[in-house]
Order: sequence, then structure tokens, then C-alpha cells
Amino acid sequence: MKNITNNIFIIATITCALFISATQPKPKPKPAEKKIEAKPSPALSTKNQYVEIETVYGNMVLKLYNETPLHRDNFISLIKNGFYDSLIFHRVIKNFMIQGGDPVSKYAPEGTPIGGGEVGYRIPEEMYPTLIHKRGALAAARDNNPQKASSGCQFYIVDGKKYNGIDLENLRNGMNYNMKNKLLQDIMATDSVKNKVDDYVARGDKNGLHTYILSLQPRVDEIYNTMEMKFTPFQRSVYTSIGGAPNLDMNYTVFGELVEGFNVLDSIASVKTGAMDRPLNDVRMKIKLLK
Repeated sequence: MKNITNNIFIIATITCALFISATQPKPKPKPAEKKIEAKPSPALSTKNQYVEIETVYGNMVLKLYNETPLHRDNFISLIKNGFYDSLIFHRVIKNFMIQGGDPVSKYAPEGTPIGGGEVGYRIPEEMYPTLIHKRGALAAARDNNPQKASSGCQFYIVDGKKYNGIDLENLRNGMNYNMKNKLLQDIMATDSVKNKVDDYVARGDKNGLHTYILSLQPRVDEIYNTMEMKFTPFQRSVYTSIGGAPNLDMNYTVFGELVEGFNVLDSIASVKTGAMDRPLNDVRMKIKLLK
């Protein structure tokens, strides 16, 4: 019953939105984005590489995963070149994550918005169900590119929070609702469906449009049944014991984890922040490789 109610609400909302937007000017399409491939990485190593992030609050030691060689080797290369030295954690959200690695942040005056700086390439995603956003996870930031390719330089460390069983189930239901909504919108964006929708809107046939959108639901359900988000026993165990950010799983590449310095993570996550979650007092970093 609940799924049917949610589906009807989604359809009714989209139907109304189409009629409201019909009189609005159409936005210009964005130009196609050039895809930039990351550099190839050497063969997988059996020994893990560890790195240390120095801050005014103390040091954090992180282990890099060999399961994500593209991200591992890119991170190592940037560290060797001193790329991260004097950059700041420019976005900090308590109980969520601390983010850094924007090259613009090195000289950005206090109060300046940060977050758009890059190195000119992306890294193909390396996501695995077992590499999750537990507390202390090291992951790559990214924009909304459909390939889910990672930023070449920006990263975050998960602060997160603990969940109980009910919280996890509510989170799962919300994520699935949003996914089903997006699936319907993606289908409606196809040329064949869009042409029919435009025809209903042009004729002012709101009831006909509603019925037509309702007829698309079986197609949405068919796709949804192959994509429905479910937490594994492993995820449930981790997120109810040490916590993390489960809503990010399989959306961003996790390529390492914090092994020492959780107190430092907590201190940075607790600093006062201003616009765009930038700390009021810069938290600079220096990263080095550990042998």
C-alpha cells in the first residue's frame, strides 16, 4: 500500500509540475563535457601504503586500499609532489565528513567560497560493496557526472554517526523513494515519452497526462526491482556499531581508511564554520607518505 501511495504522489507532483513549467522559458542545453581519463596505474601491490595528515589539531594516519589502485596511485603521486601542503579542509560538517584538496584553498582569503578547484582530470570510479562509508573512511569527492568519476584531487574523511535499525530502515526507504522518482523522470525525458507529454500539455489535457504517466509505472517498477537499495548484514553491523554515512555507499569511491587519529577527526569536525561550511579559522594540512 505504501509503495502505491508514494507512486501516486510522485506522479501527481510531476503532472502538476509539467503544467506549471509549460509556460516557463526553456533553459539552453549544456554543452557536452569532454571526458578526461585518469593516468594508468601500475600493477596492484600486496603491501598497503600508509599516509599521514598533519594538522594543528594533531596527526591522522590513513591506510590506502590496494583494491582501488587508480585512486591510491593518484593520491600517492600528488603527495610526492607536495600538492596538498598548506591546503585546507574547506568543507566541514559535523557528524558527516571533513573535505579538503581544493588547490584554490591554498591562497583563498578567509570567507572566500572554495570547492571548485581541480587538477584537470578525473579518476574512473572504483566502487565495491565491501568498501563502505564507515566512520574514518577516506573517499574521493566528485561532481554530478553520470559515470561517477572522482575528482583528481579532492577527498573527504567520514565523521558520520551511529544508526539504529529503525534509522537505517527510514534512510533506506527515503533513498529508494528518491531513486524511483528519478527513474520516472529519466523515462519521461526520453524523446518518445517527452513528445507525448508535450502533446498532452499543449492540449491542456491534465487528466489524460496523469493517466499516461500512470501507465509508465510498470516500466519504472521493472527497473526499480533491479536497483532497489538494501543494506547488507555487513553494512548494518558497521553502521550500528561504529557509524558512518551509509547514504554515500556506491555513489563515491572509498579508497582508504583512518587507522590513527580519530580524536583529530573529531576535533576538526567540531570546528565552527561559516558560509558553505568553511571553517571560520583555516585548518591547513600537510600530507606525507609513511614507509
